[in-house]
Amino acid sequence: MAQKYDITMKNIFSDMADDIMSYFLGLQYTKIDELNIEFARVERRDSDMIFKCTTDRGNVAVHIEFQSENDGKMPYRMLRYSLEIMEKHNLLPYQIVVYIGKDNVKMANSLSYDFGEQNTLDYKYRIINVGNIKYTDVVGTNYYDLYSLLPLMDKNRRKEEGEKYLERCVEAIKDIPLDINKKKDIAFKAEILSGIVYKREVIEKVFSEVVKMFRIEESETYKMIIEKGIEKGIEKGIEKGEKEKSIKIAKKLLEEGMDIDKIAKITELAKEEIKKLIN
Repeated sequence: MAQKYDITMKNIFSDMADDIMSYFLGLQYTKIDELNIEFARVERRDSDMIFKCTTDRGNVAVHIEFQSENDGKMPYRMLRYSLEIMEKHNLLPYQIVVYIGKDNVKMANSLSYDFGEQNTLDYKYRIINVGNIKYTDVVGTNYYDLYSLLPLMDKNRRKEEGEKYLERCVEAIKDIPLDINKKKDIAFKAEILSGIVYKREVIEKVFSEVVKMFRIEESETYKMIIEKGIEKGIEKGIEKGEKEKSIKIAKKLLEEGMDIDKIAKITELAKEEIKKLIN
């Protein structure tokens, strides 16, 4: 079960690696290769992500681990990884634990002892608590793969707003200026990760709306709108004299199940006028 969990986590986070290194670590780097460390001798576990990168301080191994629960043994595990990286690849490790858990971080990020000058250890690594990252610090950036982590961010705001916060995250994902397949992938990962902090019924309710929206975007009507250049109308407004066309589009979008607010935004028809079309 643990091995399956590791594989699942790797699949979820694999696309985020570049954004994590750029955003969280602030590294100026060029990724050269992905490395692999397996602790067959110790704990039969693969590391989450290790990349050989070139930086202004030379080649390093950027090692990223993901934790959804506190682990009191984490410092020992990270130290073993550090030693394996240096021994196997002859690289200095830059290590980070990305904590995505519901509870507060209770793990230490260091190990040390001192039995005199010739018998000491002073080892540290970095822990990033995703819950401490502000929603507004990520939304509006082009780190789109990190949008999958939005439901786990901004812990205080998340607790205050509850379901509304998750809805806000879904809206942000829906508005990403990427193709629909990429947005689906990001939304799918966000839905999985939401399970760490939200109840299943809330997740199903909120994400059913985004699935519905994606279906609309794939519909022939929506494609017709894009092809005819009406997409520009979302930002600039539909030209005067095309009200009849706007009404026709509004009717089709109502049939597709799009909500009135969205239709009003696309067609620039008054909400009251759109409601009349329902009848």
